[in-house]
Amino acid sequence: MSTKSKVPVLPVSKNLTLGLFGFGVVGKGLYDVLQSTPALQASIKKICIKNEGKQRAISKDHFTTHASELLNDESINVIVELIDDADAAFAIVKEALQKGKAVVSANKKMIAAHFEELLYLQHEYNATFLYEGSCCASIPIIRNLEEYYDNDLLSSVKGIINGSTNYILTKIFEDNLSFKDALIQAQQLGFAESNPALDIEGHDAANKLSILLAHAFGSIASPSNFIYNGITGIKQSDAEVAKQKNLKVKLVATAQKINDNELAAFVLPQFVNSQDDLYNVINEFNGLVTESSFADKHFFKGKGAGAYPTAAAVLSDIAALRYSYKYEYKKYLQENKLTLSNNYYLKVFVSADNIDKINKDAFEWIEEWHNERGNCWVVGIIHAEKLIQSDWWKADGVSLILSQNAIIENVEYKKIGKMSLQLAGIS
Repeated sequence: MSTKSKVPVLPVSKNLTLGLFGFGVVGKGLYDVLQSTPALQASIKKICIKNEGKQRAISKDHFTTHASELLNDESINVIVELIDDADAAFAIVKEALQKGKAVVSANKKMIAAHFEELLYLQHEYNATFLYEGSCCASIPIIRNLEEYYDNDLLSSVKGIINGSTNYILTKIFEDNLSFKDALIQAQQLGFAESNPALDIEGHDAANKLSILLAHAFGSIASPSNFIYNGITGIKQSDAEVAKQKNLKVKLVATAQKINDNELAAFVLPQFVNSQDDLYNVINEFNGLVTESSFADKHFFKGKGAGAYPTAAAVLSDIAALRYSYKYEYKKYLQENKLTLSNNYYLKVFVSADNIDKINKDAFEWIEEWHNERGNCWVVGIIHAEKLIQSDWWKADGVSLILSQNAIIENVEYKKIGKMSLQLAGIS
């Protein structure tokens, strides 16, 4: 009798015929990547674009301006949506799912705005919707949150999830560029969105955090449900304070359990020291740190912007479709989900060009303060709800940066007027 063991046979994979919407930075990147991966057995049949007259690197025969050519073509079994118009993207994705086609997207704004409806469409029409490219480009974080952390209870996910703002902050801190010049560089390199406000005002990172919340904790929340801001308020004087204390400023998205039932979520600039995994995440790179009950800490790092890193994530989703992979949303479907709460305290550094712009009454207490002409700042403790209720901290000339350990837990506040004599520093 032969002792040779039988080799298991993999399930037959599908041939994938793609209809691609969008041929910008990521769309062109995906086209190039597919030319280099013939073994995938996936080919683009047609590309739908908005501007017919624009010069492109490949033949005009590949393109159409009519979405119906892709959506009504029964031979196209996968729609890949890579446009920058969230409303138009949702219309495309919705119709494709209703027709039973698989869909791959990288449109975080569209997904964050329509998450529950997209869940319903997948279920109702038995269609698959994958979107790894919507969060952190080359880092496979969504699939890790879905699969690896299925049974290992997460306590927090935090990280740099917008490559454009990280690139800008790197250039400001390490190359002493102005904000304007750093932004121009980011745009020229294809890191920034076509509308840079989506990046620098924090909207992009907030949309990504909204998606990560669902896969990490089963909590569906739009960005309007949590605190977020971008980096437009960061001043050169903030950079100087950080350098004096051997810190850097990063735009950090955080989702953290604050008790057994509640979850805090926010996207804000934050001081990080050299012991933090995020300290050396520079330029367009993203980095995420997960903490869980059994596995403790994991650190993910990869390019978070650019044509090929995002195209690689889209390609991974396309490859997964060959074996009928789909998200199961088990954490969302479980009964005892964490609920999002604004009942927590943050330690913050707030600077302004005029001391009157800082709402001192919003603080539980102030630990440190500095006041000189054109450069004023305070360090103190503030309740998250007070940041939700008022936007004085987003005014021109004002910046709010979180301390290294942002969430303050189990603290009994003893107010001495509004000023504490403790000088605890900003880290």
